[in-house]
Amino acid sequence: MIVPKSPRSLPATWIDAPSFQPYGQVISASADGKLFDETEAQLELSQGIPRFYIMRLQSRGRYFDRITRHVCCTQCLGSLEGKEWLMAVAPPSESDRPDLNQLRAFKIPGNCFIKLEVGTWHAGPLFDAESINFYNLELSDTNITDHFTYDFLKNDGISFEII
Repeated sequence: MIVPKSPRSLPATWIDAPSFQPYGQVISASADGKLFDETEAQLELSQGIPRFYIMRLQSRGRYFDRITRHVCCTQCLGSLEGKEWLMAVAPPSESDRPDLNQLRAFKIPGNCFIKLEVGTWHAGPLFDAESINFYNLELSDTNITDHFTYDFLKNDGISFEII
């Protein structure tokens, strides 16, 4: 991706459950034998065949000019090997564009995963490393039939750098 000369800075904060709540859930380790409750991923995968896989992503950097959402399912993402990563998010909306006033960036440690609510706008995973493997849970056809992208550069002439 070509980075515009003056991307907008988007400060990242360490993720925690309360601050991430408008966008989804943060899931951390729990004791073996713990009964299911609201702290565990509340999944919506009923509109197709779930797909759980490991994806290898190459040097993504910290810049983005597009943001995507899936309106038919939740999505879970987490890095393997304990590697830290970044994600920019905006809450689900009825509009075909994300709300810039609610755009946030999070640093996500490698000891948890995130579940994105149905319709949550997201840019990432982003990271400085050469490559990171991520596990991904979504529907088998999410990237074909349920992949809606908003192009900030084309529509608004802006891009972002997570700092």
